[in-house]
Amino acid sequence: MSHSILMTLDGERHEPDEPFLHADDLAAVRGDGIFETLLVRGGRARCVDLHLERLTRSAAMLELPEPDVDAWREAIDVAAEQWAADAPRGAEGMLRLVYSRGRESAAGDGPPTAYLTVGPVADRVTAVRRDGVSVVTLDRGYSIDAAASSPWQLLGAKTLSYATNMAALRHATAQGFDDVIYLSAEGAVLEGPRSTVVAVYDKTLVTPPIEAGILPGTTARATFELAEKEGWGTETRILRTADLIAADSFWLVSSVTLAARVTSLNRYATPVASNTDQFTDLVDRAIGDDSE
Repeated sequence: MSHSILMTLDGERHEPDEPFLHADDLAAVRGDGIFETLLVRGGRARCVDLHLERLTRSAAMLELPEPDVDAWREAIDVAAEQWAADAPRGAEGMLRLVYSRGRESAAGDGPPTAYLTVGPVADRVTAVRRDGVSVVTLDRGYSIDAAASSPWQLLGAKTLSYATNMAALRHATAQGFDDVIYLSAEGAVLEGPRSTVVAVYDKTLVTPPIEAGILPGTTARATFELAEKEGWGTETRILRTADLIAADSFWLVSSVTLAARVTSLNRYATPVASNTDQFTDLVDRAIGDDSE
């Protein structure tokens, strides 16, 4: 059996190399669903409660049935344990929850599709944790007011509709960059296609507000909560590109990569701050503080 894991919420493990999803599932034909991605480290998934909270929030935004949080939590625990037993000792895993509206042929009356997978963390993750990322800013084409004025845009939900994000990353790669930071129509810093932006000013952490139409980052939230306990300042406010350049450092923070320092922005090289190791240590400890 493959080291990868495919599991349904009843706890049944499926062969990951065999067909599983129906061809008319709305996840496949319309991207009509949501997902979460968790890091498995040391035999357990990290920040489980925060991810399940966001899964429930996203489901409400898409008018999906409310997720059975207890069933998801139990499946996550079992899958993480099986990954730790199957994988090479100490190997990290990427655990993905997928929850869609179900089959198109059910005309909206059928059950939702719910499953999770665990596989190896991509090689690029180790590299960007160590070396950081070069970033280009791209216009996302939305105003910071769009989330409130156009709720059908689903800004701030973690949906399966990732085609635009993947296109942005391909565009960045073609231009010689590693990653992207989106800007609003007004030039406000938003987020990365798969990350939250965090700027560090001495002992203060700053991130853009979710009201600007960005996904609430679970790893950033855990980091801010631990930082506040340890005497750091934390702020949520609108940032501009100039604010990032003026920071001691700024980062793309996410559940699996954790913290990737932005080494250059639009080809402007950023200096290495004296508290770089302090911040990465904070993030590592923040995801370890989850009680799950």
